Amino acid sequence: MTKNVYDESSFKVLRGLDPVRQRPGMYTNLESPTHLIAEVVDNACDEALAGFAKSIFVTAHEDGSISVLDDGRGIPVGLHPEEGVSVVEVAFTVLHSGGKFDKESDGAYKFSGGLHGVGVAVTNALSHKVEVTVCRDGGEYFIRFLDGVAEQPLVQIGTAPKKRTSTLVRAWPNAKYFDTPNVVMAQLERSLRSKAVLLPGVNVSLYTEKTQQTQTWSYPDGLRGYLTQALSEQELAVPIFDGEKFVQKGSDSGYAPGEGAAWAFTWSEEGPVIRESYVNLIPTLNGGTHDSGLRDGIYAAVKSFIEMHGLTPKGVKLVSDDAFSRVSFVLSAKVLDPQFQGQTKDKLVSCDALKLVSLMITDPLLLWLNEHVEYGKKIAEITIRQAQSRMRSAQKVEKKKGSSVAVLPGKLTDCASSDATRNELFLVEGDSAGGSAKQGRNKEFQAILPLRGKVLNTFEVDRDRLFANAEVHDIAVAIGIDPHGVDDVVDMGAMRYSSVYIMADADVDGSHISTLLLTLFFRHFPKVVEAGRIFVAQPPLFRVDVPAVGKKPLRKIYALNAAELTAIEDRLRTEKIREGAWSVSRFKGLGEMNAIQLWETTMNPDTRRALRVEFDVHTHQETHQMMNMLMGKQESSTRRAWLEFHGNEVNGDV
Repeated sequence: MTKNVYDESSFKVLRGLDPVRQRPGMYTNLESPTHLIAEVVDNACDEALAGFAKSIFVTAHEDGSISVLDDGRGIPVGLHPEEGVSVVEVAFTVLHSGGKFDKESDGAYKFSGGLHGVGVAVTNALSHKVEVTVCRDGGEYFIRFLDGVAEQPLVQIGTAPKKRTSTLVRAWPNAKYFDTPNVVMAQLERSLRSKAVLLPGVNVSLYTEKTQQTQTWSYPDGLRGYLTQALSEQELAVPIFDGEKFVQKGSDSGYAPGEGAAWAFTWSEEGPVIRESYVNLIPTLNGGTHDSGLRDGIYAAVKSFIEMHGLTPKGVKLVSDDAFSRVSFVLSAKVLDPQFQGQTKDKLVSCDALKLVSLMITDPLLLWLNEHVEYGKKIAEITIRQAQSRMRSAQKVEKKKGSSVAVLPGKLTDCASSDATRNELFLVEGDSAGGSAKQGRNKEFQAILPLRGKVLNTFEVDRDRLFANAEVHDIAVAIGIDPHGVDDVVDMGAMRYSSVYIMADADVDGSHISTLLLTLFFRHFPKVVEAGRIFVAQPPLFRVDVPAVGKKPLRKIYALNAAELTAIEDRLRTEKIREGAWSVSRFKGLGEMNAIQLWETTMNPDTRRALRVEFDVHTHQETHQMMNMLMGKQESSTRRAWLEFHGNEVNGDV
């Protein structure tokens, strides 16, 4: 029998592009290699955003490779002073390298989608072959990478007119990393079309060798023209409202010159809504804080208009979703230092973007509404109708709840609203954190249930004995769903909250409590998990206090873990903030956060981070076996062997 040894030799250091190949899912979407090509396209678009490229030409070759050509400045071809190889080779082989970290006025890129400096390096790491041709400084240069490694250094293969500059990248993605081996052309076309919308004056084309057809996108009317085309089959309640607003030099808003947003949006009374948002030309498929800023800006303007004209019916209380639910929009935000959730950049998480976009939109929209009162009243009518519909639905839920004989637990601090489709329950570790959560929450729709100590391990507890434990009893009564099995039929309409958030400390004990609660829901409330109602909150472990520098005010930046803290400190160094000028605090627990900090980092729907717990009934048996090994009382020997085998995969919290 082979003995599992855990010693100094167990630690591996991944260098070069090896981290990408070992954990590709951390860097790209593994459904298809489309995102690999998107990284190359984004680089070309950043050249256009900086004002240098006027055309982007993409070719889908018959052999499955994709090439991207832009007439920007061309990647610098000289030797990198630290790496000792050409800058082109550095860009494609060194993670966290690039020209987009310097955000000063004389930087190569002031606004760009590139943030981490891993984009085309990931493309290279996960491709069989990549070829790069650069025209710059009167020469034409070429380099080929095979499985991520340069075949030979960058070489000059010819001359070119001095005014001609361009970059051509052709990539052959490695199918073994992806569920689907080929680029999804529909996704690529949609992405290229959106780039044309966001880059006025830039021609974006796609040539397909197989069909010998070329598609070229151009939208002279920008966002308005794009949204008009997308909604061509719908009847609009009001004309499209479009505009743009950016921070000017000398502004005391706390934002950098050039930051802001361009937008086009409208209301429809029925039919599907169209919603697309971008940050520095990067499509954010899952929205983010800029979307929330748009919603808040629209709500503030519409609410002000309704109140100004005395249109609010008696007993109707408006919320932001009432004004926003029938809005179709295209939003393009410019943010100096965007923070995304994950390398695929599907969601923006920069807290400042919410206030920025809201600030840009509220006043122009309110002015427009008051200049076009008939449109304003139509929007008010749609908003009030949505509010009345929401309130009627909440009354139906309340009537159903009234038939129950269950008495809500005394330590539950419930929310004011009875709208079960909107309300949230937070299961909070400890009374002190529970106190901060009660003060920091939105009382309208957020409820707090503090838990004392560690919840019972319920994996092997019979259903009829569950309620002997007070904590489990309170959780079940609070959510309004009785314990059940995976095959039982459950009326999810009886659930009192749309979502339940497990909110524990960001340490080992907190992880243990989260695990015990997840065990409870998996074992005895599987239908709640299957419905996607359970979330694990992600409170930060560190807070970085950054002093005011220049026009940038005092900042507080939160980090989930040590890796994110390192990335934040690296970013501060690139901002040329003096080493040691910032201070780092570590939260020992949620109880150390005050109400405002807890709201900003963990409870605010617009800025919080949380993980949805997913559950697939088709793999229930397999999951059950894993949970039995981890939580079963009779599985200690199996558990010990498993922990020893996987011990080197754990990052210790010391």
